[in-house]
Amino acid sequence: MVLSMILIRLAHLILSCYRAAWKIRNHGKTSPTRPPPPLPHQQPFMHPSITKWPIEGRSTKTIVCDIHGTLLRTPSFFPYFMLVAFEGGNLLRALLLLLSYPLLCVLDHEQELKVLCFITFCGLRLKDMEIVERAVLPKFYLENLNLHAYEAFASAGKRVVITSVPRVMVRWFLKEYLSVDTIIGTELQMLGCFFTGLTAPSGVVVKHKALKEAFGDIKPDVGFTSSSSLHDPFFISLCKESYMVTKSTAMPRERYPKPLIFHDGRLAFLPTPTSTLHLFLWLPLGFPLAIFRLLAGILLPYKLSIFLCTLTGMRLRLKLPPNHHQNPPTPTKKGVLYVCTHRTLLDPIFLSTALGKPLTAVTYSLSKLSEVLAPIKTVRLTRDRAIDGETMQRLLKEGDLVVCPEGTTCREPYLLRFSSLFAELTDEIVPVAVDVKVSMFYGTTASGLKWLDPIFFLMNPWSRYEVEVLEKVEKEMSCGGGGRRSCDVANYIQGLLGGVLGFECTGLTRKDKYLMLAGNEGIVKGGKD
Repeated sequence: MVLSMILIRLAHLILSCYRAAWKIRNHGKTSPTRPPPPLPHQQPFMHPSITKWPIEGRSTKTIVCDIHGTLLRTPSFFPYFMLVAFEGGNLLRALLLLLSYPLLCVLDHEQELKVLCFITFCGLRLKDMEIVERAVLPKFYLENLNLHAYEAFASAGKRVVITSVPRVMVRWFLKEYLSVDTIIGTELQMLGCFFTGLTAPSGVVVKHKALKEAFGDIKPDVGFTSSSSLHDPFFISLCKESYMVTKSTAMPRERYPKPLIFHDGRLAFLPTPTSTLHLFLWLPLGFPLAIFRLLAGILLPYKLSIFLCTLTGMRLRLKLPPNHHQNPPTPTKKGVLYVCTHRTLLDPIFLSTALGKPLTAVTYSLSKLSEVLAPIKTVRLTRDRAIDGETMQRLLKEGDLVVCPEGTTCREPYLLRFSSLFAELTDEIVPVAVDVKVSMFYGTTASGLKWLDPIFFLMNPWSRYEVEVLEKVEKEMSCGGGGRRSCDVANYIQGLLGGVLGFECTGLTRKDKYLMLAGNEGIVKGGKD
């Protein structure tokens, strides 16, 4: 209660400082180093729209632009610094960055970037920044990508991006997703494998100076700008042709330059100053709420736990096939094998709760804490196919079993390759389509502490679990009754679940995910997540 009052007072102080800073800024009492307004012939609205750029000959042109405010729909780079501070650093670093926001509002462009760089990067490990660079930031860049600007940018033969933000924050995204040929950005000083938080001796990149240094007396063919790029009005005048981004349209997922299948990080929203303030105000309430939800799921009967969790903002939607209760299994038969898509560690628990009966779940990596707190029986697999097959056969003789053949979670609307081992165990297979929606935190991680996954998921102000149990797989589509190969059965069930969920099926595996996001194969030794 005391902590909540402190945070409320802190929020009031931040908002008061922000209002004061905004008034100062509007009255022109900012730093004397702020550049003067652009001359009339340099005003962005004097440039023609990018829709006027002739289509013919684009593949031979060299195009130059910034990323923030031009390729991205919004000019603010604060949220991306916050992502680095929160995901690569810690809560304290993120809080310090949030508290600095009123000060940032009254600083000129160069000083603002220096303060952002120092708070965000001082003492940050290069390894942590590399993980954020390739596993966290691309998702938010893609969601903020301007469709019209990107289409024109991608049509050029040579693409150059000049930006004043640290180069390390944008290089992976620009190289891997936008195929940029040259990236010029602010360089940061290093001390060993740690950032000092200071810019290199060359200082913050000034775009028009960097363009002159890069091209010399040769002017690039085309330059893009926008109405929000006013801190360097001379930049665009150094290009042979100049165009302005006049429309701001979000990039549809199906038109992403590359599919976004894997990403990491805990935050499920873009941390603008306002949304970050909401985050810190929620934390003192969210953690006790997560503990309450956890205890309700462990200690209370299924129906009561569902009722109480629903009151606190969690939603569980269950859809069963029409004849689900018509043919109950006889005691002499083996248990049913539920084959689920994998969204979080809690998938088997929510399935058990939704069906109102105990199930056994098998998993490859589970922390000791998660194993102790799980309200259902969990069994760890060894990744040895023969041993794991014998284990699951034994468990099926004892009762119903849940398996997630993807072997790891995926947040986006894609299904990873299904391991075929489950298809060799039984013909009593029931596919289960699981999907999850969250409002603040992701309940999965590849590079963080896995034992915190359930806590982060349960800390969400609201979340929704959707569980759809499909019809039992026909005998003729199984290995035993239909003589099918196990890989064919696995692919068939993957396609079935993908069709129900509207997800795209892929051949990617757990190893692919962890090599991209964490730089390892995702194998947990000794049960320590």
